[in-house]
Amino acid sequence: MRPADTSPEAHAAQIEFYRRIGVEKRLELGLRMSSEIRQVAADGIRMRHPGYTEEEVRLALFRLTLGDALFRAAWPNLPLLEP
Repeated sequence: MRPADTSPEAHAAQIEFYRRIGVEKRLELGLRMSSEIRQVAADGIRMRHPGYTEEEVRLALFRLTLGDALFRAAWPNLPLLEP
């Protein structure tokens, strides 16, 4: 499915690039992008909550990525910090 903000030509070029680089490089790229987006999200939490410690930023990020139910199941006694 082509993203709405991408031309058909650009989308085709992107798909061809992914095919050309192979499975291992696609995995590496996906893992790197995942790590980078977690960093962006953590930076956003720090900006919104400058008083949070690094541990609180980490927990707020877990809450953001896992959702309240799973976060609560994993850490039933910790507060639900605002992300």
